[in-house]
Amino acid sequence: MNHDMHLFDLAGRRALVVGGGGDLGLAMLQGLLEAGAAAVAVDIDPRVDELTARLRENGADAHALRVDVRDRDAIDRSVDESERLLRGPLDILVNAAGIQRRAASEVFSRDDWDDVLAINLTATFLYCQRVARGMISLGRGKIINVASVMSFFGGITIPAYVASKGGVAQLTKALSNDWAAKGICVNAIAPGYFDTRLNTALIGDETRSAEVLLRTPAKRWGKPDDLKGATVFLASPASDFITGAILPVDGGYSAR
Repeated sequence: MNHDMHLFDLAGRRALVVGGGGDLGLAMLQGLLEAGAAAVAVDIDPRVDELTARLRENGADAHALRVDVRDRDAIDRSVDESERLLRGPLDILVNAAGIQRRAASEVFSRDDWDDVLAINLTATFLYCQRVARGMISLGRGKIINVASVMSFFGGITIPAYVASKGGVAQLTKALSNDWAAKGICVNAIAPGYFDTRLNTALIGDETRSAEVLLRTPAKRWGKPDDLKGATVFLASPASDFITGAILPVDGGYSAR
């Protein structure tokens, strides 16, 4: 092994990936496992069970928990259960649970607002808070939140999503300020336009899809695997002096 590569080695690390059954969350989970971490994937989608079973067949130390992250007590239980499954305290937390609801702002429903904020923002804070307590006693930890290019832009017909992702970016900075001296790095990845189930409606809209590609210097949609490198980097010793950063992974979209 090239001796510089230990910077990216996650052997012996324990990770919790919230939203690990989603397209982006799964890629982030796979990146951590490939770098040597053991991990628990939390998701409401039953497919998280079969996904982790397949990863285990390929030799990964991967586990699944079915959790509705709108349930605050379930969040606490899932952290306890993850530490039991991984036989020790968590070193890495990834918050990748996210939903999207689209409607014109003047008719956007209160239920949709509540669901998006609960899953995208409140659950992110509660997982950070709960896991950080253990990391503070360890004296180290890596927290990676999933923001969005919509943390910086206003979007169209997605008021709740934009509010939640703006919140995730600001929350990341606030938590970094509180915890950096305690050994915890808190950063966020801001994905651009990715070809995922969350964006099916957008990809299917020829006009909007063309607008996205026109504005993206890389001239393509992101693939979930495009998040693996950034995830491993922010979870590993390579990023020990990086905290409070929002890292765009967007093919250049936010620089245009």
